[in-house]
Amino acid sequence: MSVSFPSQDHHVLAVDGVSLSLAAGRILGVVGESGSGKSQLFKAVCGLSQGAVSGSARLEGRELIGLSNKELGKVRGKEIGYVLQDPMTSLNPFLQIRTQLTEVAVRHLGLSKSDALNRARGLLKKVQIPEPERTLRNYPHELSGGMRQRVVIAMALMAEPKVLIADEPTTALDATVQLQILRLLKSLNESTGVSVVLISHDIGVVSSVCDEVLVMYAGRVAERAAVDDLIAAPRHPYTHQLIESTPDVGHPKTKVLHGIPGGLPAPDTDRERCLFADRCFQSAPVCFSQRPSVRQIASHQTLCHFPLEEEAALA
Repeated sequence: MSVSFPSQDHHVLAVDGVSLSLAAGRILGVVGESGSGKSQLFKAVCGLSQGAVSGSARLEGRELIGLSNKELGKVRGKEIGYVLQDPMTSLNPFLQIRTQLTEVAVRHLGLSKSDALNRARGLLKKVQIPEPERTLRNYPHELSGGMRQRVVIAMALMAEPKVLIADEPTTALDATVQLQILRLLKSLNESTGVSVVLISHDIGVVSSVCDEVLVMYAGRVAERAAVDDLIAAPRHPYTHQLIESTPDVGHPKTKVLHGIPGGLPAPDTDRERCLFADRCFQSAPVCFSQRPSVRQIASHQTLCHFPLEEEAALA
């Protein structure tokens, strides 16, 4: 899939030929810096992107790209639940939580208002809200950030979707609440079987709950691997540097953080090359003149001319 946006004299590729798969009951982490194309990729899957979308996105064999807004409206909420980055933008400030939750079940499941309300109570308990009845009467501004996030997750699960896309669900939450939300997503995955896409800029967040990790950079997939393999021995230099720049809470005084120099490439950068070459510690002339091909190394798929050896990755 690719997603592009027009500029004055060319098109900017926000997503550049990304391919991925998500198996039933699995949790896929998608990680990368802000601007790497993570959110645009999944907005395009759900028909929410404002860019020009090309390629294919299939849910259990059904093509989603090209569906009308009416048809996509039946997919969003019912088959794909979406948790947006800011829970306040997902909730109507003028409506009680009960109204916003029950609307989903009435529309997508055809439940009566009383049955939808019972389902809302049950889901609020499932997402570990201690006083569901009180919360149902609340307005969004009366809830804390962590409580709003739980409500949004409950709303995304109201119609029993097959896939739950959680876009930066722990942003702006304190460390304790972050951990609670991550454990909640893992618990929901195990208890309901819902497949989860967890989007984050923090590789530490995705490594704690995901089965696989997809690392994106400048609209491309830099690396994909099982989470334990990727953390233990990353093959792409970008993945390696992301891990090196992540704080280790267990050893805060001994680990030296290594920031990644520079920034994402400018929109008009030649894309027939490695887009990470300017920031890479091992770039060579070929990196600036030739687009790398995907290489399969053990469980890893990596887009690099010179994938890291296991010994170097562990060093």
